[in-house]
Amino acid sequence: MNPNFLYKIIIFFLLIINSFVSHAQVTKIRGKVIDSGTKENLPFVNISFKNSSIGTITNTDGEFFIETRTPTDSIFISYVGYYSQTFAIQKNKYQEFQISLSQKITELDEIVILPTENPAHIILRKIIANKHIHNPKKLDSYSYELYNKVEIDINNVDDEFKRSRLFREFQFIFEYVDTNAITGKSYLPVFITESFSNYYFNRLPRVEREIITATKISGVENESLSQFTGKMYQKINIYENFETVFEPGFVSPIADFGLLYYKYYLIDSAYIDNQWCYQISFIPKRMQERTFRGDFWVHDTTFAIKKIQMRMAKDVNINYINDFVAEYEYEQLDDSIWFLKQEKLFFDFNITNKTTGFFGTKTTNYMNIVYNRELPPEILKINDNVIVNENALIKDNSFWEKTRPVPLTPKETDIYAMVDSIQQVPIYKTYEKIVGMLAMYHYEIGLFELGPYYKTFSFNEIEGNRFRLSARTSNNFSTDLMISGFVAYGEKDNRVKYGGGILYIFNKNPRVAFGIDYKNDMQQLGQSPFALTEDNFFTSILRRNPNYKISLVNDLNTYFEKEWFQGFSNTITFNHKRIEASDYISFQKKAGNDTLFFDNINTSELTLNIRLAKNEKYLRGEFERFNLGTDKPVLNIFFTAGLKNVFQSQYEYYKISANLSHKVPLAPLGYFKYIVDAGQVFGSVPYPLLKLHEGNETYAFDRYAFNMMNYYEFASDRYISIYAEHHFQGFFLNKIPLLRKLELREVISGKWLYGELSDKHQNVMLYPEGLYELNKPYYEASVGIENILKIFRIDAMWRLSYLDHENVQKFGLRAAIQIVF
Repeated sequence: MNPNFLYKIIIFFLLIINSFVSHAQVTKIRGKVIDSGTKENLPFVNISFKNSSIGTITNTDGEFFIETRTPTDSIFISYVGYYSQTFAIQKNKYQEFQISLSQKITELDEIVILPTENPAHIILRKIIANKHIHNPKKLDSYSYELYNKVEIDINNVDDEFKRSRLFREFQFIFEYVDTNAITGKSYLPVFITESFSNYYFNRLPRVEREIITATKISGVENESLSQFTGKMYQKINIYENFETVFEPGFVSPIADFGLLYYKYYLIDSAYIDNQWCYQISFIPKRMQERTFRGDFWVHDTTFAIKKIQMRMAKDVNINYINDFVAEYEYEQLDDSIWFLKQEKLFFDFNITNKTTGFFGTKTTNYMNIVYNRELPPEILKINDNVIVNENALIKDNSFWEKTRPVPLTPKETDIYAMVDSIQQVPIYKTYEKIVGMLAMYHYEIGLFELGPYYKTFSFNEIEGNRFRLSARTSNNFSTDLMISGFVAYGEKDNRVKYGGGILYIFNKNPRVAFGIDYKNDMQQLGQSPFALTEDNFFTSILRRNPNYKISLVNDLNTYFEKEWFQGFSNTITFNHKRIEASDYISFQKKAGNDTLFFDNINTSELTLNIRLAKNEKYLRGEFERFNLGTDKPVLNIFFTAGLKNVFQSQYEYYKISANLSHKVPLAPLGYFKYIVDAGQVFGSVPYPLLKLHEGNETYAFDRYAFNMMNYYEFASDRYISIYAEHHFQGFFLNKIPLLRKLELREVISGKWLYGELSDKHQNVMLYPEGLYELNKPYYEASVGIENILKIFRIDAMWRLSYLDHENVQKFGLRAAIQIVF
């Protein structure tokens, strides 16, 4: 991937090379409330700014945080059975307090306690009974205007961080470090983005569209990134049973089965916006489950949520997110319709709680809400879910000052100036290149980029030590045309390999591209398309068998890619291959009593790919796209024609294949993935043109290959395979006291393959020794542990059929590095 903007963002997160003119005028209070006599922590104490509707409650440890932009000089603390207290504070500063409350000592007559139901449970059942009324998804249609603001901060800015050589020239920036009221960590703001958009929803037929009319991103002008500043990619709906916080499976506090996961307490009642509401707090029942803690206010008549604050449970088994806080405020539009008015999200991203990481803060305002009206025809005709207007990135400051629902603080304003000037510092360019090399595997030198560096050196049994020099043009050369090339040399075979390519992008969204690639290089036939290639250094060190099965292939590939709209694209490809025979991979044919040997195989193919992937999202660079996935099934269909006598091709044949994949959330039991692949070859072809089923002769786990199968072990002309994998996300291990601290997660998987192979292909070319047909299904299965040290996965794998084949493993371990939340 080559998106300059992506590693610019990484730079902004790693380098804070500028200063702020003034501090934000925000009052932030963090504290703890205790009993003055027993010194015990007091949970569910009400805290609010004096003469303000801004309030919160203490958690089960008596801790609280609260902040406001409105000037105020005191907070009000109240708790049943204790004397209320007004506590003086300083305006526009961060402060920490420990507050002691005194019990009311009252002599009581004898009390008879009768068993009764928890009143919070009664209210909760009424909330659940009315969820279908208040869930916005039940509306036939709705639309609104949206303002989004996202801020990124570097956190844990301690003395060691300040002394880093990286910041030697920029010590002045640390005068502007602030403290976060939620976590108590020091932080430095480095990035901010704002957007205005119009959002449209229609239930039947289902339509979701967002038109981003204005966007402002500090230091970056990229339409692809702009689409992620709106609503479509940041969804939490508390009326659903499960929420997604980077990973699905968090139980909503008002889930239908909430009583299985939470304890509820009725702690207060009051008027909010002239509506009588009950305040209910909730805490998780068990450790390490994907739950929240917090409180909500519910309207006493409609039982709609008026306000809710929820914070991720402390010990949730999720990576890199140390903390998450969500606040939602709703307004009543008529007697039965309630709608979201404002939401605030806060994330604390860290590898550990002590290391330097990031804060992410998102504030969203919903305005001019219209519901149950037919959407405009021009909106229904839009194919893409998210559209960024052409002039969205060029709105001037006067536009933003007029249209923001809440003005920026001085500190937020200064972030824009900071990022503009950070790029003017000479050393920034060096840092940008280094980070770009680490993230994108290439090092930029003017108009060119060297790399990928992991292919510079590798080794195998045919070539011995292999050295490769690769380069491509950078974005400084062009943002539409990329030219690439490489040259490689093997010490053992004493042969030079080479290749090059051209990629031209006609349109980035929707994508229209044309490319030509040519290479004369070693290839492993029958390898998964997502496997590490043979010229990769990591393949060399992870190989479990000596590999003599690679072939020299002269490969010409020309393609045209057309994305019609989001989720539907076609690619037409012309491919010509000349596959060379070797001492280990021979091409021979019976001719009477004689055997004929061939030096090579020539084939030309024309392929049409149809890809259907509804709601599939990409982060786009200038030339390549990073697939962010979809929650819908993905279908790929391939039609291939073998063209005889085209560039001396020798064979006429046809192929059809299809694969279907899907990730299915199954909270609270994690999620399930499956891949179904099927195809058929029509005509008679030499064995390299059959379906060579994807083997894996490395210790690296490959989801798209048969990990216990060797290369060139099975071939078919008609086949179907099924891969199934279930990730339990710690559902069982979280309940074992000695293991739960390790935050390990369970995963099981299985692969099944069945195929047929006609003898007619032997009339074209004999099958080599060790290549088998599938006269019965092939099976393999695994049990694994993932999230080892947060990044490693290890699977114990068993081969369950064809155990009599030579040089096969019946049991083995496979490992993978994966970054998952």
